Amino acid sequence: MLDPLATCPPGRWTHGDVEVMRTLVPQGEMLTSLRSRRGLTVTHRLRPSELSDRLATRVVDEVDLRTREDFEAVIVGLVRSTVADPMTAWTLYYRNSLRDLLAGDAPFASVHEYGAELVVGENVLDLGSCFGFFALRLALAGHRVTASDICDGTMALLSSVAGELEVPLRTLACDAADVPLPDDSVDTVTAIHLLEHVDADLGARIVAEAVRIARRRVVIAVPFEDEPTACHGHVRTFDADDLRRLGAATGHPFTVSDHHGGWLVVDTSGDAERAR
Repeated sequence: MLDPLATCPPGRWTHGDVEVMRTLVPQGEMLTSLRSRRGLTVTHRLRPSELSDRLATRVVDEVDLRTREDFEAVIVGLVRSTVADPMTAWTLYYRNSLRDLLAGDAPFASVHEYGAELVVGENVLDLGSCFGFFALRLALAGHRVTASDICDGTMALLSSVAGELEVPLRTLACDAADVPLPDDSVDTVTAIHLLEHVDADLGARIVAEAVRIARRRVVIAVPFEDEPTACHGHVRTFDADDLRRLGAATGHPFTVSDHHGGWLVVDTSGDAERAR
């Protein structure tokens, strides 16, 4: 498992067959990659001020990625090789990312803003939180948030950084289809860009689990793609009809909308009219 806080030499990060190195040479490309029989090597000259979630787009565009594991290892490597102390590096990365997201300057800013407007009630469970930017946004807005993800290392990182940022946030490492929380225990359950990472059977189980836990609303977002983006770990695509079928299977009123991808909102309290 990828440990984002693992010890590494200054300016160099390795995980599996991925190696990321920071160079102090001021000339040349900001970010380069080379794939050989030994694996993937990434060289960069990023400054600490450039550490943020914006790097995700650059990595996808400029690095020869083959899998989601490549993507994650490169992102972690860029952060860890730029600033020596792990908590300093990650706190800077999170602080910069949240600044951009809240200012509307990051690629996912509009998705997060739209999703936050759909949340109802005080208590929120976020499924598949990954780095947890959406969960942090909700916590900063005053919600009582539990961020969850199957990767315990990522949840440990999020918990530590939330403490550094003085943001009240609970984290929970668990399978999104088997969450150790009681029925109707939170107001809203969110799953923002999670279902495209799992097959249809597991996705249906995740939706059912979200409906079980949410006493008022479930908010689901997926990208609309022609082909699954493999480097992000996507394994299937969605369209509006797919979301309507998911909504109908819950037995609750639901709506489907399009905003930088698809959105399914299931009202488990029965307050909304069913979309046609």
